[in-house]
Amino acid sequence: MIDLRSDTVTKPTAEMLSSMIQIPLLLGVGDDVYGEDETVIKLQELLAEMFGMEAGLYCPSGTMTNQIAIKVHTQPGDELICSDNSHVYKYEGGGIASNSGVQAKIIQGDRGRITAKQIEESINAEDIHFPTTRLVCLENTSNRGGGSVYDFEEIKNIRKLCTEKKLSLHLDGARIFNALIESDYSAKDIGENFDSISVCLSKGLGAPIGSVLLGTKEFIYKAKRVRKVFGGGMRQAGFIAAAGIYALQNNIERLKDDHANAKKIAEVLKNKSFIKELLSVETNIIIFKIISPEKATHFQEYLKQNNILCGKISSDQLRFVFHLDINDAMVNELIEKIEMYN
Repeated sequence: MIDLRSDTVTKPTAEMLSSMIQIPLLLGVGDDVYGEDETVIKLQELLAEMFGMEAGLYCPSGTMTNQIAIKVHTQPGDELICSDNSHVYKYEGGGIASNSGVQAKIIQGDRGRITAKQIEESINAEDIHFPTTRLVCLENTSNRGGGSVYDFEEIKNIRKLCTEKKLSLHLDGARIFNALIESDYSAKDIGENFDSISVCLSKGLGAPIGSVLLGTKEFIYKAKRVRKVFGGGMRQAGFIAAAGIYALQNNIERLKDDHANAKKIAEVLKNKSFIKELLSVETNIIIFKIISPEKATHFQEYLKQNNILCGKISSDQLRFVFHLDINDAMVNELIEKIEMYN
């Protein structure tokens, strides 16, 4: 099966599975709720050091790390600003409202990317009729933007504005390493410009579980309390945290292969008559619109019959996501099947 529904479908390699035993044996495990799991501590310290942040908190999912960050940064009745296509707004089950009592002001961005100018125009006046604007959330890369990457100058402009307006700035970095290897900025550059960062380990990096929330020591202290309330405290979590350590040490540079595969397939798709629109491919995600909803359903079913799975994100839009479980033979098979379809 060629599974292109998401980069969350990856399975641990033999080497990663081995590391999940060997690393905890070397470092030790314990009860992470008590802060006693040395493998979890190592993972948190490793990522904090990479991004130049003070501390980290290991959690089961990126949705949890995002939702914890929102709750720590805000008070009920506040408002956050984000893109209309952002994961925190579209795909986290209404958590902004249900977990934090906060409402979202959404901005129509450029493939999920918003600008400092747009944000400034969206900040509420200091008036009792309006919720207090408290937080800005960015997503890099943008999932619904087809893996689009933020320009660093715009990130710095947004940081400057947030500082001036006393707003917190959170990054949903579910695919931040995909962005980093395609850009001229570093992890530490990102860390210098955000108050908190969510880093996912279970997408392109190939770990089976987990995301890490980064911030100041004070922020992470508060975040740990929220994680407990959300039911996210884990016990001997070092056995899964070890997969994250392995991923960070071995699977970042190979993301370039996923990007190359996505661009190769995009070149095939753009020449097909049934493709109405194809978003520019920057990283590992292809989003394309088909000439009609009926044709989109037919093409998706055709692929499935040929053991190829993809996601449908609207009635006429499909998505391919490339990851470490997709090899050269699978890419060639996909090309063959696309070329055969009319």
